[in-house]
Amino acid sequence: MPARLPAPVGLVAAIATALLAACSSLPTATPPGPASGREDGSYFSLNDPLHSQEMVIFALGLLDTAYRFGGRNPEAGLDCSGMVSYIVEQISGRRLPHNAAQIAQLTRPIPIPALQAGDLVFFNTRNQRHSHMGIYLGDGRFVHAPSSRGRIRIELLENPYFKSRIDGARSLLAAN
Repeated sequence: MPARLPAPVGLVAAIATALLAACSSLPTATPPGPASGREDGSYFSLNDPLHSQEMVIFALGLLDTAYRFGGRNPEAGLDCSGMVSYIVEQISGRRLPHNAAQIAQLTRPIPIPALQAGDLVFFNTRNQRHSHMGIYLGDGRFVHAPSSRGRIRIELLENPYFKSRIDGARSLLAAN
């Protein structure tokens, strides 16, 4: 039997980097244009404005939950879009897709400076728009399910890694 050769160091490093930056199920399609809005102007929205506050509280309750690629529930682990869709379903009874890019496409875009607690933040972590997401907490912080260090945690938007990769913000509340 021939001896197995170790994987090239560059390949191992590239795979490790991709896994550290990744969070959720792979997007099936890139949303159209920079706004990623719906052509008919309708967006997924929560019925009760208090749901935004409930999302923040629920997300904080999930801190330190294990990361799992494709995960949809806290017992098995969650990825970023799984975390958001799980929270929305628990709070409202309505389901979002388990895909960050699809969630971005279904929700109302807002300017990043207009972020309020309970809004969604999106990042380009795999050279693809909206490949990672989290829930904005306020004060420049958000909660997300990253694969690196494998636990749901809080980060700062000003963190150089995320600051250079933020590519959108969305609200789950209907426009006023």
